[in-house]
Parts: sequence; structure tokens; C-alpha cells
Amino acid sequence: MNLVLLGFHYLRDLASETCDFPGKSFWDFSFPEKKSGRKFFQLTHFISFSGCLSQSFNLHRPSGDQTWFSSSGFCYKSALQCLSSSHSLAHSLWFVSRSSNFFVFAKMANFLGIFTVRNLLGLSLALNLSLVLRVVYESGKDGGPHGFSVEEQRGPSMADMGFGKEAQATQRTRLSASSSSSSSGQDVMDKVINLDHGDPTMYENYWQRMGERTTVVISGWQSMSYFSDVKNPCWFLEPEFAKQVVRLHNVVGNAVTNGRQIVVGTGSSQLFLAALYALAPKDGSEPMSVVSAAPYYSSYPSMTDCLKSGLYKWAGDARRFSKEGPYIELVTSPNNPDGFVRHSMVNRTGGILVHDLAYYWPQYTPISSPADHDLTLFTVSKATGHAGTRIGWALVKDPEVAKKMIKFIELNTIGVSRDSQLRAAKILEVMTNTSENVGRIGSYESFFWISYHLMAERWQLLRAAVNRSRVFSLPDFTPGFCHFLNQDSQPQPAFAWLKCEDDRVEDCESFLRGYKMLTRGGRHFGVGPKYVRISMVDRDNNFNLFVKRLSVIQS
Repeated sequence: MNLVLLGFHYLRDLASETCDFPGKSFWDFSFPEKKSGRKFFQLTHFISFSGCLSQSFNLHRPSGDQTWFSSSGFCYKSALQCLSSSHSLAHSLWFVSRSSNFFVFAKMANFLGIFTVRNLLGLSLALNLSLVLRVVYESGKDGGPHGFSVEEQRGPSMADMGFGKEAQATQRTRLSASSSSSSSGQDVMDKVINLDHGDPTMYENYWQRMGERTTVVISGWQSMSYFSDVKNPCWFLEPEFAKQVVRLHNVVGNAVTNGRQIVVGTGSSQLFLAALYALAPKDGSEPMSVVSAAPYYSSYPSMTDCLKSGLYKWAGDARRFSKEGPYIELVTSPNNPDGFVRHSMVNRTGGILVHDLAYYWPQYTPISSPADHDLTLFTVSKATGHAGTRIGWALVKDPEVAKKMIKFIELNTIGVSRDSQLRAAKILEVMTNTSENVGRIGSYESFFWISYHLMAERWQLLRAAVNRSRVFSLPDFTPGFCHFLNQDSQPQPAFAWLKCEDDRVEDCESFLRGYKMLTRGGRHFGVGPKYVRISMVDRDNNFNLFVKRLSVIQS
């Protein structure tokens, strides 16, 4: 090692004495910045220095006494002048370190002048060092220990799932970036992890790898009218979006679409309010009660009472509801926040059910049968991860209820963005196309197949962290047969319903905030503060850091 350093000091001094590299020394050029996916020696980024290098993308041989050396599409000019001086050996050594190929030198003047003991020692050291650097580069390129992070992969890899070399390169880049960002210990310890919201950014990697298949080009003159289909009762529903909704449900098998009116909305939140508007009687003596079994979705109470409507009002936990008269019960299945499959909880007749099936997709729960309800809500954000597209849809059996919902949306927003519907239609089309043959050869591009394994891996990591900590607990789920995946599968919800078991911890949300982890406490869901809801669909770096931080909390 001392000999190697001696050689480099020698070459550095030699170059600085005899060569004029503008703003750079030989030492600088020997250690270009090392980044994932980049070669150590990127000659394309080097500026010509001292006439020893000129870039060209056209191989040609000049006339006259000039000597050229070609390699990898570049021409190296005036090496003769560099080699003619025994003090310019550093220039030639830099060229030799570019690869294992030796260049052919022609018309070399004063060739024997370079064979001094001093120069031969420097040449030997430089050649050996260039070999070492090449080995380091090749090892790092494969994700080895030389500057790259290698994480243990659980479940099928992206290459196994059909993405091949492109996915492996992308994954290595992501792992390297993750390693670099996590190397700053203080920054990691100070980072606030926000898993309060269910922002489904986990799916970004999949859609990035799908490339241009989901790209939609909308010209400036398209989608200008309010109207999408004047023959449809839902006149702002794009026909292509409706077509892809039906295709997707038929392939996945999670909902009956025959005999249903599709009503599109700006997310399922608008459809929820439209359903309340359509179902509540306009001539009632008092507002209609709206209930849901606790723990219920935290936004139900605030959305119901936001406008202080005289048509309906929030009435709390469905299990405790005993008031006489009509009511609307919200059934979320799988449930947000605890992930369990739900049914009606009010033990009497006279109620109207609204089924929120935002999470009834194969990556979250087994698809046991097609849902066959009077009014069912779905959303693109939880199905595909495209929360920012703000598109949801309702499957409505009663045409009169559908008309009232359409009227609410007309009054509220004068329809729904046609551009967003076209984008959502393309996304649903790709999801369906890649999922039609799931379970067979060539099915490993399926969004649901890949998402199922990603969710399974995350739940495995979280349960291991909880078991190590012994401060928390998670719900236990009963496996079921998934007709879409054609196998037994375990429920793996989009949210983890975490409970603090330590008697000294009364408020789990505040407790975790002390560790810079933001969650949503049980009070928002109609239960006690010992519980918190945690998003399982955030980006990898946030989720992995959360699991690591959670696992070291001890009672």
C-alpha cells in the first residue's frame, strides 16, 4: 500500500511540474466522483487539457505528422508530443488506465528516452494501481462491498417479476441512494417520519418501471366541453373510464357491475357526500343519523358534519346506536384503520347501507367473492396509488339514487375532470392488461401480484420489529382463499393498527411522537388513545426507517 501511495505522489508531482491542466491536477483526474451507475473513468466529461486530448464522435485519421489513438469512439491527439518528453509520462499513464486495451503508437519520436529507472518504477506502480481500480469498479458495479449498499431481498425480486436488467439497475441505484442518505447518522436520527396520512407513494417504483405504457397525451383542444357523454345519466362520465372500470372489476372479481350505474366523483370523498345527499329524505322531521362501527374512518364524522346539513348528522358508533327511525350505516371493508372485514353492525332493520370498499383489492385482502351491494364506493388512490389524480367511482343499483348523486356532483363541482378520468382510464387499462393471466407464466408484471408481495414483505418486517420491541401489539388476521391470486393469502392492510401494551404509556400517539414518528391516535377513530394508525404504503426509506426505529423501543 505504501508503494502505491508513493507512486501516486510521484505521478502527482511529475504532472504538476510539467503539465498545465487548467484547474485540475493529475491527482484530481485519477479519482473522479464515484456514483452509482457511473464508470470511474468517464472520458466524455473531461475537458481537453494541454493538447493531449481532443474529443470527437467521428473516427477519422488526420493528415500530416499528427498521431491519433482511437478508443471507444474518441480520438486522442498529440500523444506523441507528450511521450517525447520523459517528464510527460503522467499523460500517457492516464490514457493507459482508461481500460485494459493497449493503444498502438505510431511515429514515436525519442521513444528510448522514456526508459529510465525512475519512469519504469512509476509505470509499474500506475499499471498495478489501474488494475486495482478496475477490480474495485467491477465489484461495485455488482452491488458488492466497495461503496454500494446491498439489502437482503425478501420475496420475489424485480428481475424475477419480469423487469429484468433495467429493474436491477434501477434497484441498485435506489439502494445506493438509500445507503448514502442513511450514512448520515445525525440526519437520520433527526428526521421526522410522517406516517399519519395514507399517501400511497409505495407504488411509485412500479409505475416508473412501466415507463411509457401509462402515458396519456391530451391535446389543447381535447376535453374542453363540460360534457363527456350526453346519452349517459352521468353526463360527465368518460366512456373510456367506465369501460376500464368494468374490465378491472371483471378481471379481479371483487364487484358486480351488471345492472349498476357508474357514477364518477372527485375521489371517494365526494361520492360519500353525494351518497348522503341522495339517501337522506328531503322532508324528514330531523336530520338522518349516520353511523359506523368503531374504530371507523377518522374523516367520517368531520365530513358528515362539515356543512351542518339539515339532511343528516353524525351519530357515532354503530354498535352503540339504538335510536329509532331511519339511519345510514357506513360499512368499510376491509376496515380503515384496523383492516378487518366488516358487515353491518346495527342490529335492526330500517337502515340504508353504504359500502366503502376502497381497500377490497388483492394486495390488501383475499378476494373471496364479488361484492353485490346497493351502493359501493371505490377510489383510484387506494387501488393504484394515484391519490393525486382524485378519481373515484360508485356502483349504484337504484337509478334514482344514482341520479341524485349525479345532481349533487353537478351542484358541487359541475362534473368531474375529464383529463383526470382519461389518465385514470389508461392506468386501469394497464393494470387489467397485466393482471389478466395472473398466476400463469409471464404474469409477473401484474400490479396486484407485485403489490401483494411488497405488502407481505412490509408486514413481515413490521411484525418482526414489534416482536423485538415487546412494547406494542398488532391484530391477528385469519387467512382466506383469494380467487384472484388462486391461493390462500393473509390479509395485509394498507394501515397497521398498533397498540401500546406498556401500562406506563397512556397515549400511544404522543409516545411515538417523542421518537419523531407521526401517527394518528385512536381518539380520531372513536376508540381509546392506546391505539394508533400507521400507514403501510409510504416510500421505502420512510417505512424502513420507521421499522428500524420502532424495533429499538424497549419497555
